[in-house]
Amino acid sequence: MHAMDPILYVLALITFASTMIGGLVAVKFRGVLQYFFAFSAGALIAITFFDVLPESLNIAKTTNMDTRTLMIAVVAAFLFFSLVERFFLTHHHHEEEEHGHIMGPVGAIGLVAHSFLDGAAIGIAFQANAKVGIIVALAVISHDFTDGINTVVIMLKNEQNVRNARTFLLIDAIAPVFGIIVASFFAINQSVLAVILAAFCGQFLYIGAASLLPETYRHVAWKMAVAMIIGVILIFVLTAINKI
Repeated sequence: MHAMDPILYVLALITFASTMIGGLVAVKFRGVLQYFFAFSAGALIAITFFDVLPESLNIAKTTNMDTRTLMIAVVAAFLFFSLVERFFLTHHHHEEEEHGHIMGPVGAIGLVAHSFLDGAAIGIAFQANAKVGIIVALAVISHDFTDGINTVVIMLKNEQNVRNARTFLLIDAIAPVFGIIVASFFAINQSVLAVILAAFCGQFLYIGAASLLPETYRHVAWKMAVAMIIGVILIFVLTAINKI
């Protein structure tokens, strides 16, 4: 075990605030949420290819690991999240008319678990180095904003009142903080770390390309494209700065 990097305390607070703000925005500004989804989709796809995957490959190179193992981890993670949504989330969606009041909390709990893993991603990434940790944190913070949005929307769409929605929002905001703390206190073998980072690439790709992006298809194409490109450019600039 080892002490947390001081900057992790700041990032933990920011993840908490990001999730809370996202949820509050969902209550007030539902008409423009599509822009946030498009931005986050671009940011998550960019972080995969501009920073996390290269870092995973660099670690693998120093440990003489077969890079094919990392590619398997990427694909496996992508398929895992795809199958989970296909066989659980989609199935629940079809039954929401009959079990609406139940599926609100069930869906929110799923988001809480995912937020915990997002926080763990930050703690684990910091074990690679502080730079990749910060970049991953920026991607996670962006995604946590949409997690907060999703938590509230799922609750309200399933006939839950605003008070219950805010309760789950608070739990969802605490989850990544807990994930950061848990992951940062356990040292991980470098080869295992490379595989875990690769798995996060699959996760980010799924969330960005298969989950968030389709949510923008019903809206004005060029506006969604601009929002997504801004997300890509922001991550590109941040990663370029960190390479200097």
